[in-house]
Amino acid sequence: QVQLVESGGGLVQAGGSLRLSCAASEETLSTYAMGWFRQAPGKEREFVGGISRSGSSTYYADSVRGRFTISRDNAKNTVYLQMNSLKPEDTADYYCAARDAYNGVRVYSMGYEYVYWGQGTQVTVSS
Repeated sequence: QVQLVESGGGLVQAGGSLRLSCAASEETLSTYAMGWFRQAPGKEREFVGGISRSGSSTYYADSVRGRFTISRDNAKNTVYLQMNSLKPEDTADYYCAARDAYNGVRVYSMGYEYVYWGQGTQVTVSS
């Protein structure tokens, strides 16, 4: 059982940056592919980006590509979401997710493909 804890959310002005972290407790993340999702009030959860188990592959939603970057530090059991040039429409609760991944380079973009989820961290971007 992987327990994921997100941190780093907060209030930021449009154009600003935040870095979210997703840490695992009592478990190594090195065997898991990871993903970030978000859910805005009144909207469905949507995929933000994902990173392969090895870290060699990443994939992003069109809405964040070029502004957000996912990275991982397996030695620290942590995955990061660097968010730059934030827009008010990025306001949402952000969740990290994990799944076992035997394929080291595959990135998963669908919510149902993930097994473990964090509790979320809130990001608010003011205009």
